[in-house]
Order: sequence, then C-alpha cells, then structure tokens
Amino acid sequence: MTEPPQTATQHAFIALAPPDDAKNEVAHALSPAYAAHPDLRWNRIEDWHITLAFLGELPVRTVQRLRAPLAGLAAARPSLALGLAGGGHFDERVLWTGVEGDLDGLHELAEAVRARVRDCGVDFVERPLRPHLTLARARRYDTASVTAAAACLDGFAGRPWRTERLHLVGSTVRGHSGPRRYQDVDAWPLAAMRGACGDPAP
Repeated sequence: MTEPPQTATQHAFIALAPPDDAKNEVAHALSPAYAAHPDLRWNRIEDWHITLAFLGELPVRTVQRLRAPLAGLAAARPSLALGLAGGGHFDERVLWTGVEGDLDGLHELAEAVRARVRDCGVDFVERPLRPHLTLARARRYDTASVTAAAACLDGFAGRPWRTERLHLVGSTVRGHSGPRRYQDVDAWPLAAMRGACGDPAP
C-alpha cells in the first residue's frame, strides 16, 4: 500500500459500534421514515457508531500514532452492557437514537479515551458526551422531516448487547475524489466481560 504524503490529513474519531443485529432493529423501526423521507441525508448503517471522542481533522501520521496507546487502553477496559432506545433530534436537523444501559461505564470509558489522546499530545475540541447514534441529517431547506422521522422511534427499545471492540475510525484522506467515507483505522477487543461485582464473568 502506498504511504500517504506527510501532509495528508483525515477526520478521525474513537467510538464503539453496536452489533449488526442491534443496528438492524433500528433500521427496521425506521422503515416507514426511509420511505416517507428519502431526501434526508441518511447515514449508512455501517457508519453508525457511539462516538467517544471526535478528533477532527488530523495528519494521517498522527492518527496512526494513536494505535498503540489505544490498543493498550482497550486491553484494560471491561466490556459494557448497552442498548439502543428511543429517538430524537438536535435542532430539528439531526436524527438520532439513544443509548441506555451502563452509562456511567460509558462516560468513564470516554474520559479514559480522551485522557489517552491528550497524553499523546493531540489537541481536539472536547464536547460533552451525549451517547447516541446519528442516523440522518436534514438538508438546508428541510425543517420538518427529521422531527417526523423521530416519531418512528417513539417507544423503540432494542435488545441489550455488550460492547466488543474499541474503534479508531478515519475518513478517506482529504483530497480523495468522491464523497467522504469512514472506515476503521484499527479496532481492539475490550478486556474480558466483567460481572456486576467486578469479577470476571464466567
């Protein structure tokens, strides 16, 4: 594979990814919204992540430098029990489904991730963690579709699941032709699942 030039940059974030069947439950609930609001900018289901730290645009080599520190962090962090539930919107522009379950553990993991990134000397804007999956965005002229689509998720409650891996995600390198796409730069298994009292699960 060709080495990217030293000036190459990409957008990057660190996240958890729900399993495919959990995402498919959301997609099924959204079926009426997909049909009724085709002009929404629907995110690809493979791009649905729970973002722990959005790093913004970074040199590709800086993103690569985060791999070893994040691998070490993942190996020391327990799996979390989470679920997807409900829906809503940010400012009538961004459609989301929420996250429930071990939210204290999720916030602790996010802070550990952010601390590890800071320790690597990487500057990024730290926004408060609001656990969710971003599903779609409205086009500029559209002020109604997102709120209507959110109604499809009223009362939605997906099955519980456990997190498996910590993901470092990067976009296509800036200057790449075509739409920006995201894919894993790398992903690492979280430590063995732990029981409610902190003991390793059987």
